[in-house]
Amino acid sequence: MATTRCSLSRSVHPILKRSPFSSSSPHFTPKLFRKSYACPLWSSSFSFCLESLHHSTSPSLSFSSFSSCSSLSPPSMASSASIDENMESNPLLQDFDFPPFDVVEAKHVRPGIRALLKKLESDLDELEKTVEPSWPKMVEPLEKIVDRLTLVWGMVNHLKSVKDTAELRAAIEEVQPEKVKFQLRLGQSKPIYNAFKAIRKSPDWQSLSEARKRIVETQIKEAVLNGVSLEDDKREQFNKIEQELERLSHKFSENVLDATKKFEKLITDKKEIEGLPATALGLAAQTAVSKGHENATAENGPWMITLDAPSFISVMQHARNRALREEVYRAYVTRASSGDLDNTPIINQILQLRLEKAKLLNYKNYAEVSMATKMATVDKAEELLEKLRSASWNAAVQDVEDLKDYSKSQDALEADNLSHWDINFWSERLRESKYNINEEELRPYFSFSKVMDGLFNLAKTLFGIDIEPADGLAPVWNKDVRFYCVKDSSGSPIAYFYFDPYSRPSEKREGAWMDEVVSRSRVLSRNGTTARLPVAHMVCNQTPPVGDKPSLMTFREVETVFHEFGHALQHMLTKQDEGLVAGIRGIEWDAVELPSQFMENWCYHRETLLSIAKHYETGESLPEEVYLKLLAARTFRAGSLSLRQLRFASLDLELHTKYIPGGPESVYDVDHRVSKRTQVISPLPEDRFLCGFNHIFAGGYAAGYYSYKWAEVLSADAFSAFEDAGLEDSKAVKETGRKFRETILALGGGKAPLEIFVEFRGREPSPEALLRHNGLLPVTA
Repeated sequence: MATTRCSLSRSVHPILKRSPFSSSSPHFTPKLFRKSYACPLWSSSFSFCLESLHHSTSPSLSFSSFSSCSSLSPPSMASSASIDENMESNPLLQDFDFPPFDVVEAKHVRPGIRALLKKLESDLDELEKTVEPSWPKMVEPLEKIVDRLTLVWGMVNHLKSVKDTAELRAAIEEVQPEKVKFQLRLGQSKPIYNAFKAIRKSPDWQSLSEARKRIVETQIKEAVLNGVSLEDDKREQFNKIEQELERLSHKFSENVLDATKKFEKLITDKKEIEGLPATALGLAAQTAVSKGHENATAENGPWMITLDAPSFISVMQHARNRALREEVYRAYVTRASSGDLDNTPIINQILQLRLEKAKLLNYKNYAEVSMATKMATVDKAEELLEKLRSASWNAAVQDVEDLKDYSKSQDALEADNLSHWDINFWSERLRESKYNINEEELRPYFSFSKVMDGLFNLAKTLFGIDIEPADGLAPVWNKDVRFYCVKDSSGSPIAYFYFDPYSRPSEKREGAWMDEVVSRSRVLSRNGTTARLPVAHMVCNQTPPVGDKPSLMTFREVETVFHEFGHALQHMLTKQDEGLVAGIRGIEWDAVELPSQFMENWCYHRETLLSIAKHYETGESLPEEVYLKLLAARTFRAGSLSLRQLRFASLDLELHTKYIPGGPESVYDVDHRVSKRTQVISPLPEDRFLCGFNHIFAGGYAAGYYSYKWAEVLSADAFSAFEDAGLEDSKAVKETGRKFRETILALGGGKAPLEIFVEFRGREPSPEALLRHNGLLPVTA
């Protein structure tokens, strides 16, 4: 766990800035264990970018710098002699340069994780016996323990997200309690906690680097939040709660995935899908073929409609068949809300347990627990959300009036009674009419390879890096996964990343996310001189290639790739050598979306967009007048899209502050109450969006969804530094880009995010740039 529009696996991702769908996996995560960032739930096109929470890091993976990717001899995960000989064939326990994603199977999980935990238990026993309040005797061995578990567990969890099977689920479910038990023991270790406190009180404290001070202070705070100070009976109760929360959040995300996969609508009459563009028809026929209808074609069908984002969004935006739109919409907003897959009782249990956990830790509610490790407080978060709500409301009301007027002008029978399944359809028609832009007609200009080339060229301009394909260097989990090497200006590798771009609804969870595979680390250096290099993965769910055509992306999908790449950049371009705060580790959750949302702004930058937008057949550039229309359409329905995110954020805070589990109100009552002030058109009475809200029930965004808006303020203000310098002044853009790299991207969790922002911007952040970019500034004037 991304994403602005659609994100941590590390997406510091909102549910949808423009679209909403995505699922994520839950985890108990002491701060030591990193989280993954998901994209936000978008809203305009309904395609969510959901957050995923993964843990992964490696203790023994060590990447050194080499002059070329091909000659790379990356890190090795040293297997321990104490691990049983008969485990040597288990890929989770073998030495490897890059994780063996291609050969890990469900059968390896139980024995591999158990052998690893046995070894780590032994390492922790030894550390607790010999611990001293010093970096070499305490923090460095601790980092190795944390890193090894996060790497191996991260591999397994990642495969569950991208290559899900019943066998893999069962194996993870069986060993998960053992893994959580170890994490709890580690997070509640009194010898380690006392050693960190001793460092804090020592005469050497002032001489520690800022990064090391942050590590110490964070670990002390996290230990308390992990229950280290609780009496034995209360700690036992706390640990039971953590185990159950982990189990429930995994079950929640599995139910969402299964409910999404369960819906299939086969259509044989082309009149029923009139309006769907050729890309969507091709995808629907391709899906039908995969379901056994081997003669399906885009022209003659049959066509299979699913709730997977590319299919769902195309129906919502383009199907003229209103009854089909209604059926698919209702199926989407009631996912995982009935039968064996009903998440309602899981939601209630999760909220009850989170409240009990908060009370054990002497907090009034779970939001206070969440905010203890964030930039914001509950009051400040609510204050920002209300400011943005009031700035967005009138514009959103006008958006609905505009849709009514336009649909009426087109003689739509539903014009006076627009419902949820009409909004996206008529929004697209109005956008096409107002700006003469048809998103489907733009697809040929956004082929996957051209978009990636343009993105990498932008990274070179802004940050002075080169990105080269390195396919074949590392094992991958699917033939479509790409692998890249990032080099500095001298040609030396500084990082690597995987990219899994396409939707695979049968095995891959929805949404978009970025996560780490390993982080930069001095302690885990292979050669003892250069730090281990960071490795990341980016995952999206964009339209796959259809027939002999390459993947032709929507503009929204382009934005999503830029978003996730922003997360990856912060992980890969870190200069922080302390592994516990390198890259995306240790950054306050409400700041982590800054670089991802920042990168989205470049999709509207003329030079960047025109370098990306080349017709896949003719090579022709996107016409200038089309670029200008895209720019003008940027603020189209900005008020409505803002309110959608504010609904999610406000509902999240309400459920984790004032809501009483088991009280007179249901969670759905709360949603409808919150929606009265955040939605111009109220949700359907049967809307069960919460049953699919992975961000807060199966990810890292509980009492934290506001982070998308909080970080959006930071990211818009950061981009305004480039506007102030002059976007057409290439020298100024490069200088500002280098400054962004040396501050926001380089310093990681080693410095407080507000201090880093001020170092880059020269002042504290202001929401003015965000409101201006969204065309909402006049509303607040």
